[in-house]
Amino acid sequence: MIPFELAEPKSLTEAIKLLAPDDAMVRPIAGGTALMLMMKAGVFHPTRLVSLGKIEKKYSGIAAGKDGLRIGAMTTLSALEQSLDMKKLAPVITRTLRTLSNVRVRNVATVGGALAHADPHMDLPPVLIALGASMSIAGPSGERELAVEDLFTGYYETVLQKNELIAEVRVPSQDGTRAAYMKVTTGSADDWPALGVAVALQSDGNAVKSARVVVSAATSKAMRLPGAEAALAGQRIDDKILARAGEAAANEADFIADVRGSVSYKRELLRVYIGRAVRAALESGAH
Repeated sequence: MIPFELAEPKSLTEAIKLLAPDDAMVRPIAGGTALMLMMKAGVFHPTRLVSLGKIEKKYSGIAAGKDGLRIGAMTTLSALEQSLDMKKLAPVITRTLRTLSNVRVRNVATVGGALAHADPHMDLPPVLIALGASMSIAGPSGERELAVEDLFTGYYETVLQKNELIAEVRVPSQDGTRAAYMKVTTGSADDWPALGVAVALQSDGNAVKSARVVVSAATSKAMRLPGAEAALAGQRIDDKILARAGEAAANEADFIADVRGSVSYKRELLRVYIGRAVRAALESGAH
């Protein structure tokens, strides 16, 4: 491994100052579960890593309030999984994390890192998008707010500037929401998925008032499917409606082929799993 500088700032403000907006070889590092693999594989050779491990503890906590949940970007996925507030207010996140990689990774990987890395196969981003989550992004000029669904621009690409960091993630109150996340893997349950589908519904029994539907893994980025959402909204769910929503999703998703499956395979998976995810959400009970 080529030698590099390791900086360990004590504050988020100091960390931002150490980042170089014009140097792609200077990167922040949180849990490092993805970045270290890239370095070991020789695809990334940093000149400086800015460790976020010693910044203020407030960025590693979870707080519940009337308006929902506030999650520090340095919160580990294990802490998120074990949070009683999370289990009570957004249980779909708790369920999702149980098969997100393995416990060794979850003990180290952070919420902010999982978002900033922009790997389309990650399980957490589509769930956060379905729940309407937003972020606070810190940079040299202060903080700005951004919806999670607006973060990703493409395969491993985001709108973040090289001297910006995710500070906090906010999940709004989910009163009355029924949500589910389903993924299809070609290996074990905690493997990278060939398809991920997240659904969040406002419903009265079997009648859907509104829907947020998100696809990931089969596409170049986690993305909402407005056609599928429109096919579900205002409808009483039956096989015909689910087939219509599945077809709409298959027609609008931006599929990619990779080692986990061809475009045609993933398209058919999405057709089927839209219906399964909607039924799972309806059966999950309101948050």
